[in-house]
Amino acid sequence: MTKSPSLRKAPLPMAAFAVASLAPVPLLALGIWAGGGWLWAGFLYMALLSVLLDQLVPYVAGDAPEGAEFPAADAVLVAVGLSALALLPAAVWAVAGPSGLSVGQRVLLFFGAGLWLGQVGHPAAHELIHRSPRALFNLGRAVYTVLLFGQHASAHRLVHHRHVASGEDPNSARAGESFYRFMPKAWRGSFIQGWKAEDALRARSAGRQGLHPYTVYIGGGALSLALAAALAGWGGILAWVGLALHAQMQILVSDYVQHYGLQRVTLPNGRLEPVGPQHSWNTAHWFSSALMLNAPRHSDHHAHPTRPYPALRLPAPTDAPRLPWPLPVACTLAFFPRLWRRAMRPRLRPWAEAAAARQVTQA
Repeated sequence: MTKSPSLRKAPLPMAAFAVASLAPVPLLALGIWAGGGWLWAGFLYMALLSVLLDQLVPYVAGDAPEGAEFPAADAVLVAVGLSALALLPAAVWAVAGPSGLSVGQRVLLFFGAGLWLGQVGHPAAHELIHRSPRALFNLGRAVYTVLLFGQHASAHRLVHHRHVASGEDPNSARAGESFYRFMPKAWRGSFIQGWKAEDALRARSAGRQGLHPYTVYIGGGALSLALAAALAGWGGILAWVGLALHAQMQILVSDYVQHYGLQRVTLPNGRLEPVGPQHSWNTAHWFSSALMLNAPRHSDHHAHPTRPYPALRLPAPTDAPRLPWPLPVACTLAFFPRLWRRAMRPRLRPWAEAAAARQVTQA
């Protein structure tokens, strides 16, 4: 069982986010160059270290003061985003090309790099597409594009944030729905609905259209695969697609876990109730929060999408659903549908009952 974390008054310092998120990159880079223990270090950092530290040091970081500024926050995002753009082709060459690594070392690199791209590269790209400076937004979009998941840059902002915790959002899982049923529906739905949302946005802004974002996503994906072929032929294409799918699966399982079974109430006017803290699952564990750039503080992100990640606040467990496991552990549990449903049923029940009560009140 997970220990009950104690409250820590101070928020996580920026150094914690920078070190936790970026430390695996030199380990994996040294592994590409020298193999051996460096690859084990990079893989175990991502697969085991966050879980161990969350258990061994069980506390919750405090909230930053309202209005606090974090001038280094965007620099960390840029460093992670650029690292993702460099690590992916390097890993493809090392996994499928003439790197001299053994088969076992290539497997370690594949999973170590894939875990970092999904658990760190994605949260950074997610933050970047919510930043207003165009250069930052484009960097986040580029990360999703090379991961062959460019539609996420559109669907997340234009569909998910608007329709979260409702049947209109393909990335919100229903109670009892398995991840394996959710995953293809979410991938396909986000692609289609993101495209439609971009078309509608362009129709409202005639004269300022520019290149259609999906042209960028599809064209950028094709260029990425061309680079993979140049690096290592057909094996390079397979490695690139495999790493991209590995990262995409982690992105989708995170969406699955963070909104599983939560539903917004329909108001008498037919509209959905405003998005509130009760519509996202949160986790409180400190190291996985540092590693994933506070992505586990998901309720506050939906309430304040442009709030810098170090300033995201953790609602009280009476105000917002909270999982007892670190987010990576919860996502792993979601791959076992029977165990997941059994573990989540009692935790979801009070929030489902509260939603039903709100619906009765609105009727």
